[in-house]
Amino acid sequence: MTAHGSPLAWFAIVCAAAAAAILITYLVRRPPAFDRATKVWLLLGLGVFPIGVALGGNIEGYRATQTRAFCGSCHVMGAHAADANDAESRSLASRHSRNRFFGGESCYACHADYGMYGTIVTKIGGLRHVWLYYTQYKDVPLEEAKKTIHVIKPYSNATCMECHSTRLDVWQSVPDHASSLDDVRAGRVSCASGGCHGFAHPFTKPASGEKR
Repeated sequence: MTAHGSPLAWFAIVCAAAAAAILITYLVRRPPAFDRATKVWLLLGLGVFPIGVALGGNIEGYRATQTRAFCGSCHVMGAHAADANDAESRSLASRHSRNRFFGGESCYACHADYGMYGTIVTKIGGLRHVWLYYTQYKDVPLEEAKKTIHVIKPYSNATCMECHSTRLDVWQSVPDHASSLDDVRAGRVSCASGGCHGFAHPFTKPASGEKR
């Protein structure tokens, strides 16, 4: 999901190896527990290096959960990931995934909650996804899952407006943009809808006239 050669991953591995070496050496040699040198080594093996493992591992794990590969690792998300990876697809998800600035993390960038507590809220929501996957969707075929999987709340234009501010002349020069400006900013018209830029994941939507 992420490159194992990243500096933080190696930092965590080195810290874990150092802590293990110290503890194994202590258990084998059994030096005096109250010896000054022993205390220093135990401080490193039981405190400093494990903290290093926790810091490096958690940060690297956090980064891993932002990648598109991680989001597509659940089989019910396979079709979403395949479409995002398809260079020929014209869906919003695919076009944004080809963005050189955040394409590798397009799922997270487009579905994250922004603001002061955005990261925390997003990760809590991610835990909910994990819970639902293992309790409801783990053994459900993709075609069945697509009938019930949906965003928990309507997709907010505010997320789009983090990049597309709606305030630049080039945006407002488009007649449809100018005429719907107030509705877009108020969220009364969705950017990611059939009448505007199309659904981000059109293959998950029912065919015309079909109810779901």
